[in-house]
Amino acid sequence: MSALPNPAQAPLDRLGRPLHDLRLSVIEACNFRCGYCMPADRVPDDYGFDQAGRLSFDEIETLVRGFARLGMHKLRLTGGEPLLRKGLPALVARLAKVAGIEDLAMTTNASLLARHAQALRDAGLQRLTISLDALDPALFRTLSGGRGEIDDVLAGIAAAERAGFSAIKFNCVVQRGINDHEVERMAAHFRGTGHVLRFIEYMDVGTCNGWDRARVVPSRELHARIDARWPLRALDANYRGEVAERHAFADGAGEIGFISSVTAPFCGDCQRARVSADGSLYTCLFSGSGQPLRSWLAEGDAAFSTRLAELWSRRADRYSELRGRLSAPRKHVEMFLVGG
Repeated sequence: MSALPNPAQAPLDRLGRPLHDLRLSVIEACNFRCGYCMPADRVPDDYGFDQAGRLSFDEIETLVRGFARLGMHKLRLTGGEPLLRKGLPALVARLAKVAGIEDLAMTTNASLLARHAQALRDAGLQRLTISLDALDPALFRTLSGGRGEIDDVLAGIAAAERAGFSAIKFNCVVQRGINDHEVERMAAHFRGTGHVLRFIEYMDVGTCNGWDRARVVPSRELHARIDARWPLRALDANYRGEVAERHAFADGAGEIGFISSVTAPFCGDCQRARVSADGSLYTCLFSGSGQPLRSWLAEGDAAFSTRLAELWSRRADRYSELRGRLSAPRKHVEMFLVGG
């Protein structure tokens, strides 16, 4: 295997941003039908289960090695729902051995996690992020398109804790009039657990979710509500490009975060690329189209990384900063293709 490059030689895009973070979808299918991502009236139940178009494990390993050669060190597996991908622990074990990968994580809805948590931990998965938009059983079922049960998610969380996953991150997309009344309940639930709850502003990702800005609850509003009950103090970012504004409970009961892509865009520090399960690269969550990579992968990780560096050096995406302007792109890749 070729040596990793000198970090000083890693490519920068046209806005001076390095490539440090990869979100890699391993499957387009999902067992939920959340309205802001994969609404049931727009996406059939059998969508994404056809294996023919997906990258193989060999192709995925080549891809990750190629990205790592350019300085990518944070790798997150996504979907769809990644736990639907057969043999996932075996893939995790392969990727955990790639030189340069310092942080190997996965985003999941956790409904299937109870049966897989230990195997994933044993394979080398380091961190988990769980999408969780409500704790009320009826509301949770509704938000998942009638497919999810909160008890299954809670069982998955418990299994992950037993397997040794600590400081799990929980992402809650807040929509006004939908689940914003759950905010304090969720904050109370995770205070003191050692886990980190993060509230996300409802974003205009994709084209099929019927986004309405009136349903966006600004992070500053959520911060004020929580701070009024449990005083907060700001924390520094862990690294450049961290998307969440971090806050600690003043009484020492842990940390909470706010992701404000709509009201406080953070494009200027975005160091993230996304690859769909079929092997298309998207240089922005709001990209309209992707660059197919499969033919490049056939050339091996060294040649692939050269092509990737050239593509990254032309990147100038900053959609959230342009939102609402005539110059902002109108077509966006669907969230379920690139994992959010």
